[in-house]
Amino acid sequence: MSMPPSTERDLWVSWEQYHGLIERLALQVHESGWAFDKILCLARGGVRVGDVLSRIFDLPLGILATSSYREAAGTVQGQLDIAQFITITRGTLDGRVLLVDDMVDTGLTFTRVRDHLVRQFPGITELRTAVLWVKGHSQVQPDYHVEHLPTNPWIHQPFEDYDSLRPHQLESWIRKGVRTAYPDSE
Repeated sequence: MSMPPSTERDLWVSWEQYHGLIERLALQVHESGWAFDKILCLARGGVRVGDVLSRIFDLPLGILATSSYREAAGTVQGQLDIAQFITITRGTLDGRVLLVDDMVDTGLTFTRVRDHLVRQFPGITELRTAVLWVKGHSQVQPDYHVEHLPTNPWIHQPFEDYDSLRPHQLESWIRKGVRTAYPDSE
């Protein structure tokens, strides 16, 4: 299944491109020489990125749920909600932490989450940030990023189809062969 061409307003990302971006981010963090103890990803967008980085670096993964893009199938930013608790595979959130998300749009989420973490987890000795994309209008510059998007396009990530798919539609969707879990692998 082919994707529309990317423009200044829309960036279309395939699964293959998405995984390549995560690998490039991992290499960038590795080549920086920074030794960190844990990875904390922001759910939902940063979960896949954090999972892969956790596997590559063989470090514990924590998950903090945040949400601001809930309206209009995830296309309109609203009030930012930050979960009260973090889920982490080992211990607590302390030491040197790499905070991971898929992108920095305005920077509001990263700024509020960073402030929240510093207040709630005094055991954090250093916090750095990593994302795949930074939009041009962002007020925040993460420590690590793969692509800078000066025109602020809407990023069409490969898993977006699931945002509007409902369980009752699955049978016909699968029967029609509309998509497979990993269309680039066909």
